[in-house]
Amino acid sequence: MSLRNKEIHIATSVWVNLCRFLLAGLFIFSGFVKAVDPLGTQYKIQDYLTAFGMDGILPSYAPLLISIVLSALEFSIGVLLFFGVRKKASTTLSLLLMIGMTPLTLYLALKNPVSDCGCFGDAWVLTNWQTFWKNLVLLIGAVSVFRGKHLIIRFVSAKTEWLVSLYTIFFVLFLSLYCLNRLPILDFRPYKIGKNIIEGMSIPEGAKPSVFENVFILEKNGVKKEFRLDNYPDSTWTFIDARSVLKEKGYEPTIHDFSMMDRDTGEDITDRVLTNKGYTFFLVAHRIEKADDSNIDLINEIYDYCVEHGYGFYCLTSSEESQIDQWRDKTGAEYPFCLMDDITLKTMIRSNPGLMLIKNATILNKWSDNDLPDEYALTDKLENLELGKQKVKSDVYTIEQVVLWFVLPLLLVLGLDILVVKRNDRKRKNKDKELINPLIKNKMRKNIVAGNWKMNKTLQEGITLAKELNEALAGEKQNCDVVICTPFIHLASVTPLVDAAKIGVGAENCADKESGAYTGEVSASMVASTGAKYVILGHSERRAYYGETAAILKEKVKLVLANGLTPIFCIGEVLEEREANKQNEVVYSQLAGSLYDLSAEDFAKIVLAYEPVWAIGTGKTASAAQAQEIHAYIRSTIVDKYGKEVADNTSILYGGSCKASNAKELFANPDVDGGLIGGAALNVADFKGIIDAFNA
Repeated sequence: MSLRNKEIHIATSVWVNLCRFLLAGLFIFSGFVKAVDPLGTQYKIQDYLTAFGMDGILPSYAPLLISIVLSALEFSIGVLLFFGVRKKASTTLSLLLMIGMTPLTLYLALKNPVSDCGCFGDAWVLTNWQTFWKNLVLLIGAVSVFRGKHLIIRFVSAKTEWLVSLYTIFFVLFLSLYCLNRLPILDFRPYKIGKNIIEGMSIPEGAKPSVFENVFILEKNGVKKEFRLDNYPDSTWTFIDARSVLKEKGYEPTIHDFSMMDRDTGEDITDRVLTNKGYTFFLVAHRIEKADDSNIDLINEIYDYCVEHGYGFYCLTSSEESQIDQWRDKTGAEYPFCLMDDITLKTMIRSNPGLMLIKNATILNKWSDNDLPDEYALTDKLENLELGKQKVKSDVYTIEQVVLWFVLPLLLVLGLDILVVKRNDRKRKNKDKELINPLIKNKMRKNIVAGNWKMNKTLQEGITLAKELNEALAGEKQNCDVVICTPFIHLASVTPLVDAAKIGVGAENCADKESGAYTGEVSASMVASTGAKYVILGHSERRAYYGETAAILKEKVKLVLANGLTPIFCIGEVLEEREANKQNEVVYSQLAGSLYDLSAEDFAKIVLAYEPVWAIGTGKTASAAQAQEIHAYIRSTIVDKYGKEVADNTSILYGGSCKASNAKELFANPDVDGGLIGGAALNVADFKGIIDAFNA
């Protein structure tokens, strides 16, 4: 590899891996904060559906399901990118996500249908324009990683990557379900334990506050009308909904819409409740008609406990009065109800219903509906119980626990991978030096002369040619392996005719499918069933005439290897690419696109064949020096990817116009290990003349 190309290769590799770690970090963070707060993500998805007029299209459970799946998907993609495993899946999914999200966030930035995209939940709130620019950067990174996935450095071997994938999915799903059943283990909202609501509502001296106004929607005689506090109507009107409206933007405190209106009197009791020095319980049910009533007896007992000890107890909701009355009738609730903004209630606690305990406006504790304090916890006055003290909750400790539970098992997997799997692989490789093809019996690469009959010879002519070649080589000691690759119809007849110790037999192509309704195709398993040992893949004629792409060839390689066959993989550049001095770039792209995702063990089973397509039928001539130059470059890329040992054991054949007259000169080059022969392979004397070049 020239110094210039090597520098480009190193720079590209560094760039791809930097992008990979950037994407991994942000996907892990984004997926984690969504998993910690699945209801918060559900609410944001509902906001999107409302903004785009899609309310009611999806079933009610869909936003929550999407929330959990999205968090698991993002977190898993991030972890897979970080460890460099499942490269095709992780890079493809990351690219698809960014292709979808980038134009969406551009629309959000231009039209502003929602206040923020919610990509990082409440942990890191970005404006819509900030989100768009962030996604644009990530899209560039995702494209780079997708195109250069073969350059991603793997931290875990292919044999243990399934453990990383499986545990990652299990962990993030368990985390989501745990936080859904309880409460978020990390609270990024202004109503977290230890926060003082009054302080959260306060404005620094001299700062101009935003001006909000409470708007109430009520109905009478089928007519809905909006009211303010100063013109709130009498009890003949039925409450429908309430919201806070921004009239004038200024300094916005973290809590700016906490307003409690007594449902029965219409009085704003916010100050009275928050300035109370005693304990107050809030039963938060943002939509009372959708609240879980399975623990209603326990809620009623907590209310009775509050009445007995003189503590405040209020149910906060944004539901209509009729829904509140139905709840009272169904549950026997005797506690007072207060009306509050729906978004505020969802922000206060991620449970419907949920319970919050405050004292002197400071939040002491919060419980989900599945974790309410019972009679065994409420055995005395709150002043005498741990329950009445502020719950000690350290975010640092919580993060440490999460990291421990996630990272420790993965460290065990890495230890297993390094100490057991890779160690055993090294031992096996030391014992097994047959790295090239079935004919090799020693460590270093063998010289190979392979004949490609192409679409020539009838069955009987092919049998005759094979017999003649077998007889010609019968009494001679060869210094190279000899292979003949025949049309499919010859394989079953020719293979048993030749001496397997002298001549290997192969096919000229195979299908990229294992089996099925693919008329005219021949699978790798069918080739193997004839006794053949080789398959030519990626020949320039197949690429040019039949549109074989890197992706198609990658599938063929996998199937050929899976069936115990040896691929003779062809690469090479056309005249325009050679004249533009892009030959190195082209052959590297062909190698990377179809082969460089293979493990070192599988790549070591490949035979390469370089075809100077530019010198075939163009009147141009490829010199021996040119052949050596490109072969040396090809081997250098193998060194970079798999190391010197694998490179030294990889045979690279020359697939140009090779004949008996120039074979010796070509084969004398240190990186030319034989030839893939076309027309000369159809004549025994010509073909044997090329084989004899290794004997001269």
